[in-house]
Amino acid sequence: MTHFRNPLRSAKAVRRTLAAAAALLLAAGAAPALAASHDALPGNWLQLTVVRGDARSSDSRGTLLMCDPPQGHSRAAEACDVLARADGDVGALTGDGSRICPLLYAPVTVRAQGEWNGRPVDYQRTFGNDCEREALTGAVFALDDDEQVPEV
Repeated sequence: MTHFRNPLRSAKAVRRTLAAAAALLLAAGAAPALAASHDALPGNWLQLTVVRGDARSSDSRGTLLMCDPPQGHSRAAEACDVLARADGDVGALTGDGSRICPLLYAPVTVRAQGEWNGRPVDYQRTFGNDCEREALTGAVFALDDDEQVPEV
């Protein structure tokens, strides 16, 4: 049995392999650069993300909250105060227990990653709606449309 090698098929395979290898190298190179930029941040800081909606249709917002001095969004001072009382533990926030929220399902997923008093912070939770999120986390994830971009 004779096998003929198709040079076009081999060239396509090589190009796909090279493209995949280049993508991996770019991704690996970007991660240390991002980590290095956050390592240089002074004091307590959190990268905050708020995603409204489900996987099919969502609205995503994010900002860098820095607390020395407070900056990052319109309620940064209040957010930093709330976090300071919880020693940076977003999961330990007590919020406003007297607030009554509607039983309307409009999911909101929040994430906070960063550093507080030298300790890493990584928090994620999905709330039933914005009212529940605000009742528990207060100003921390109150990212308005007119967010202020922090000067670094």
